[in-house]
Amino acid sequence: QVLRKSLQRGFTLSTGSFLLYEAHKLISGFAEVHASFKVEEVIEQADYLYGSGETEKLYRLLVQHKNSDDAELLWRLARASRDLAQLSSTSAEEKRQLAYEALEYAKKALEKNEANFAAHKWYAICLSDVGDFEGIKTKIGNAFVIKEHFQRAIELNPKDATTIHLIGIWCYSFAEMPWYQRKIAATLFATPPTSTFQEYAAHSHLKLFSCLYTADPNFYSKNLLFLGKTYLKLNNKKMALLWLSKAKEYPAHTEEDKQV
Repeated sequence: QVLRKSLQRGFTLSTGSFLLYEAHKLISGFAEVHASFKVEEVIEQADYLYGSGETEKLYRLLVQHKNSDDAELLWRLARASRDLAQLSSTSAEEKRQLAYEALEYAKKALEKNEANFAAHKWYAICLSDVGDFEGIKTKIGNAFVIKEHFQRAIELNPKDATTIHLIGIWCYSFAEMPWYQRKIAATLFATPPTSTFQEYAAHSHLKLFSCLYTADPNFYSKNLLFLGKTYLKLNNKKMALLWLSKAKEYPAHTEEDKQV
């Protein structure tokens, strides 16, 4: 009788432990699925806010997830931080703080997923922004790194029109570099970064049009502006007028569109 009761008690305890273990597994599994779903939900909300031009709301949403390990969330946070810095209502000190903040988020996104093209793109953009606060030597010194990340982004996603545009901006910047900056570049590098307006046109114009069926050439007001400026430098006023007119007529959704 004593033995039978002991066995029954042991079986009951074992059954209880097993049920607890199974419940724990179920809850853990649910938590993992829920966490995964939550990331997708946040990204969906973030993309909606970005498309609506709700910069401040977007930043507030994403900054809650700054400790995330998800590269898709982190590069979006880098972009949101940068967009917030671009607002005219943002103070000079806040702009500086947000620029460095954005770079950290982009860097973390790259660490989490080196194969994410957007992480490379936004790391390059944010690195360029930080150069504005660190002087011309640092900005020129970072130039090769920036271009490498843009090129890597294009390798990972050849159809991304924004990155093609940014490579074009890179080329334009060096084509227009003043003589004193060229001297600084020459002291920093055995082969300083150089470019020409022809190279800019090749990147931002020909490459963009080569993927006409997969990317809209009017996707970005600043691209239209720089195409116009480039044609002016090439002394092609007819084409310059065409693209500058398109830039002028572009619907202004963002602060940058208004500046353009």
